[in-house]
Formats: sequence, C-alpha cells, structure tokens
Amino acid sequence: MKKLLALFGAVFASLALATFAADNAPLAGQHLAQKDAKKVETKAAEPKGAKKVELMDINSASEKELATLPGIGDARAKAIVKGRPYKGKDELVQKKIIPDKVYGEIKDRIIAKQK
Repeated sequence: MKKLLALFGAVFASLALATFAADNAPLAGQHLAQKDAKKVETKAAEPKGAKKVELMDINSASEKELATLPGIGDARAKAIVKGRPYKGKDELVQKKIIPDKVYGEIKDRIIAKQK
C-alpha cells in the first residue's frame, strides 16, 4: 500500500509540474521574444558603419572648419568667429548670426565650450 501511495504521489507531482510548465511556457516565450525584439530595435537604430559625429566647438573652431557645417558658408563662418565668445550655442540665433532653419540643422553638431 505504501508503494502504491508513493507511486501515486510521484505521478501526481509529475502531472502538476508538467501542467504548471505548460501553462507558463507561453509567458516565458513571450518574455524572450520581447527581449530579442528590443535587441533588434537597438541594432536597427544604429545604422551599420555609421560614424559618430564629433561636436564642433563654435568658440574654437576655425572658419574653415565651421564652413563644413550644413548651411554655413564662408560669410557665416566669419560672422561666427567674429561674434565669439559664446556662452551657449543658441546665441548664434539670438545674435542673428544664423537663421533658425540653419540652427535646426546644426544644433546637434555644435557646442560652445567655456574657457
């Protein structure tokens, strides 16, 4: 009788464990799928072979360097150098050295370091 009860207990425990695992398997799989999706999103956000853009300091860059920025030619580069020093990069618009549209194109590429 003891052997029969032990066998019944083992079978019951195995069935309970199998049922629990089956009920929770979709959740575990879903969690892994979400985790993998995040990895894919992160990789997709960074274009393959993309170079990090170095920030240009408007307080120390040469006219030639400044002229390489989108919307900044020789005349604006000279005006930027002439208006130094800048406390913040947004002073380029405040001092009317460049228009808002140009600032919008370069604001993520420039900084104004303080000495």
